Amino acid sequence: MIKIAITDDHPLLLEGLKNIINAHEDFDVVGMYASAADLFNHIEADAPLVLLLDINLPDANGIDLVKGLKAAHQELKIVAFSVHNEFAVINSILNEGADAYLQKNANGYEIISAISDVLLGKRYICEKTQAILNNKKAEAGLKQVPKLTRREKEILAFVAKGMTTNQIAESLFISSHTVESHRKNLMEKFQTKSVTAAVKSAIEYGLIRES
Repeated sequence: MIKIAITDDHPLLLEGLKNIINAHEDFDVVGMYASAADLFNHIEADAPLVLLLDINLPDANGIDLVKGLKAAHQELKIVAFSVHNEFAVINSILNEGADAYLQKNANGYEIISAISDVLLGKRYICEKTQAILNNKKAEAGLKQVPKLTRREKEILAFVAKGMTTNQIAESLFISSHTVESHRKNLMEKFQTKSVTAAVKSAIEYGLIRES
């Protein structure tokens, strides 16, 4: 039997995925994790060969999570699934090493097909995701989710709370000029005309939490 694990913070979805996978005679769900912390606490002992990974977990950024899992478990096959349909998110997840990408409304056939393909060393992308990747209009925007420094994340989080440049500078013990430089860099990274728009994108991408 091929060991499969599932990570999702929605109990009903976890149970539904378990039933779909266990219905396949060669697959056995050995772990069900509700958070990234739960995942890291049990993955060594459960030793799954394939992990279905919700990239929208409340305690971890999906892109960083895929990167870390691939670094620590090189043989692990990761089937990412998400409500995200942004080109930048999908592209970033795949570039960090995910072996498959499914939209969360994927049907049972697609889920089993994804697992079967990654076990054969193939990459699986569901039809809806592939259509997004093929859309030339998407290529005009961000191709990757921006990589942010710790300081940039702090500033975005403060902006999300409605704090001014001076208030942020006082909170972080840095100059207003430095804050403004970070704000400018963030707008460039997100290709936006305001930091507020950058904050919105950062929340959508799971880089910061909505305050």
